[in-house]
Amino acid sequence: MEERKWEELNMDCLVNALGRLEMESLLFDIPFVCKSWYKATLNPLCWHHLDFLKITDSFKSRLVGGYRLKRLNATRLVKFVINRSGGSAVSLVIPRDCKQEAFVCVAEGCPALKYLELPFLLWEENSILPSLISKWKNLQTLSLQSSYINIKAILTQVSLHCKNFVDLRTSSRCYIGEHESLVIGTLLPNIKYLDLRETYLNRENLVRILKGCKKLVHLDVRHCKGFEGDDEILKLASHIPTFMYEGSRVLEECSSDEDMGCCCSPFLDEGSTGDEGSTEHAGRDILSDDEMGIVRLFFPDDGSNVGHSSVG
Repeated sequence: MEERKWEELNMDCLVNALGRLEMESLLFDIPFVCKSWYKATLNPLCWHHLDFLKITDSFKSRLVGGYRLKRLNATRLVKFVINRSGGSAVSLVIPRDCKQEAFVCVAEGCPALKYLELPFLLWEENSILPSLISKWKNLQTLSLQSSYINIKAILTQVSLHCKNFVDLRTSSRCYIGEHESLVIGTLLPNIKYLDLRETYLNRENLVRILKGCKKLVHLDVRHCKGFEGDDEILKLASHIPTFMYEGSRVLEECSSDEDMGCCCSPFLDEGSTGDEGSTEHAGRDILSDDEMGIVRLFFPDDGSNVGHSSVG
């Protein structure tokens, strides 16, 4: 029986297999097996799923050393990989340290995106994001991992341009207030999957979402701060096959949006009323200087809007 050679493997099969590998292998391992495998890595179909958060320290070292770079520039890496994908990427997880230029590149170079996950965004990137949503008309899932993101502006654009959108996921400690719940309940009536775990969500705003989103099949509000499950909520959620609310609770003396804004700062220890010091002081030990700049933008010194993520 004649021995088959790896380089003679059917190209379609090879591309299908390589598309399941991590970015590091596609850049540093597979291209050096043989010429046909190198050619396969140039196929955009190998770059359907791009997760920059899986970049390890060893990957960074190999990238800097392999290409003789002085340092790793996340924006340049994003632009390189997006260009290699040839507009075919359907799933993308953005790295944390990207600049505005990278987001514009993603908007222009990934028109087929269905899944997008965004990390902590600084003000410059946060402000430009709503204007880019119109580029992703096929977007179905959006994961917002920044606690200080303009949910209202982003979801308004999603409702206008992303007709197949069905899945929203937010980070823990996000504030889902009146404006945010109104946008979700009125502008996203066809949403099917909603993950608001560990957010600041009071009863009134949860009810607003339940009344507006009649097509939900999955709602996760476990460990939220601001409400407890009761008969009315369970009745409103009875049409949802998967409704999870375990661990959610009402914070002491916090029932309205105004109360939640005063009591639910992500930077205060549980049970603290904020009298011990300012929001800036409370967050200093866990936030960088850039992140504290965002906190100051959203949280005035008087504390009246502590916890709000919307700037609209």
